[in-house]
Amino acid sequence: MSPSVFSPLHTLFAILLLLCAGALRAEEEKKISAEAFLANLQFQSGKINLPGGKASLNLPPEFRYLSPADAEKVLTQAWGNPPGNPTLGMIFPADVSPLDPNSWGVVITYQNDGHVKDDDAEKIDYAQLLKDMQEGIQEENKERKKSGYQELNLVGWAENPYYDKNTHKMYWAQEFSSPEAPEHTLNYNVRVLGRDGVLVLNAVAGMKQIGPVKEEMKKVLAFSEFIEGQRYADFNEKTDKVAEYGLAALVAGGVASKLGLFGKLFAFVLAFKKVLIGVLIALIAGLAKLFGRKSQD
Repeated sequence: MSPSVFSPLHTLFAILLLLCAGALRAEEEKKISAEAFLANLQFQSGKINLPGGKASLNLPPEFRYLSPADAEKVLTQAWGNPPGNPTLGMIFPADVSPLDPNSWGVVITYQNDGHVKDDDAEKIDYAQLLKDMQEGIQEENKERKKSGYQELNLVGWAENPYYDKNTHKMYWAQEFSSPEAPEHTLNYNVRVLGRDGVLVLNAVAGMKQIGPVKEEMKKVLAFSEFIEGQRYADFNEKTDKVAEYGLAALVAGGVASKLGLFGKLFAFVLAFKKVLIGVLIALIAGLAKLFGRKSQD
């Protein structure tokens, strides 16, 4: 067969090779910039006194902490969150990079709305509360679209809310979906009630990570505490402010959940793109074998 018959195929092959080389160069540049980004983060371990002087973390070796400034870098530059959301820092598993597609982190904030009474702990209808929250998310989606962010849908409880009256700690998990995200998002919430406010810890991950995140968040629940004088039992009804809401509104509020959702969905989109690059390389390899057989023929 005349070589000219194969010239269009050879041209296509050359173009695909150039595309592949460009993709590999882009990945290498991304790797270098990722290394520089991580080098500028100051991870901390052990006993952490959180900003504000109200609470502390006693981190075991499998966890590490980032200050509010470094947490802002991860949330905005790496995870694509809107800027301007103040935090008390973030907690990460020590063995996973924040830039890894399988990474997850705990956003720490503080609600200083006053002492939250837990009188309604045994009266909350969580099924009805979930319906109310789902309707609220749909209203928020209108604002998200105007701001250029992805639509989010609250699928349901990934773990039902539970309140421990002895420790004054509450936890629950929510499953979110987005039409533009390849995987559902997990928000695992912990609330530690204090003298005049609530310590908010919100873990952001993918639903496929729910097993390990559940286990790890039990540890987070245990090592997150208010310091002496700021604990729930230290409340002074004569001098301290009382919050205008109870536990049900605390669950429905989801202050920290608004921080992490955008970022983690963005991270999953990036992971999906990496898979596509891998598919392109496999396609090139297959075409090379095909052209090799054609040349022999």
